[in-house]
Amino acid sequence: MFETATARPQGLAVRCARALLSPWSRLSLLVVLLAAAGTCVLLFEPQRLLSDGWPAQLGGATAVALFAVAYGACTAAFVPRPLLNLAAGALFGSQAGLVAAIAGTVFGAGIAFGLGRMLGQDALRPLLRGRWLKAADGQFSRHGFRSMLAVRLFPGVPFAAANYCAAVSRMGWLPFLLATGLGSIPNTAAYVIAGARASTPTSPAFLIAMGFIAVTGLGGATVAWFKRHHFRGPR
Repeated sequence: MFETATARPQGLAVRCARALLSPWSRLSLLVVLLAAAGTCVLLFEPQRLLSDGWPAQLGGATAVALFAVAYGACTAAFVPRPLLNLAAGALFGSQAGLVAAIAGTVFGAGIAFGLGRMLGQDALRPLLRGRWLKAADGQFSRHGFRSMLAVRLFPGVPFAAANYCAAVSRMGWLPFLLATGLGSIPNTAAYVIAGARASTPTSPAFLIAMGFIAVTGLGGATVAWFKRHHFRGPR
């Protein structure tokens, strides 16, 4: 009888643990974390970096490293990367700003990928039933590096959406991070240069950077439009 009474609390604890660790419980935790991150962004307004600047007491490599960490956390909380890239260029110049922005990009993508993989994959994979969703999942799973590289080079897909789609797929960590780092360089460099040269908007560097941003944005939108109609197929 004593053993039966002892087994009941243990059985209840096991059931509670299973419920808390179930796929849908973990997905709910992910939603709560993302909502909290978005709320923090609205409250603290990281875009003030463009107007207020970086703290004067922080400089050199330390400032670049801290900015990269803050950049990664902000991208995981859905702060637009173009805004952060402009801030990186305005605060640190073209070269150091690009290093900080790319490091922050990879760090932020890794945060989102890890959260999506650990908390959302098990719950969301069974829901991949639509034609478009199955096609995107198959592309990411079979050709991870190539697919993610294309997504990063053509800015038609939002950064956060690509991170979580890749996390739900069966793409590996290394292809995801390498493709993110390499594919983000051109567009990120254009924004960083534009931020660094914003005080001289008629300079060749600023005009070339803005032209590149416009061309790649149009190209990404065109590719996304054709892909959308390709997946839809004939009616």
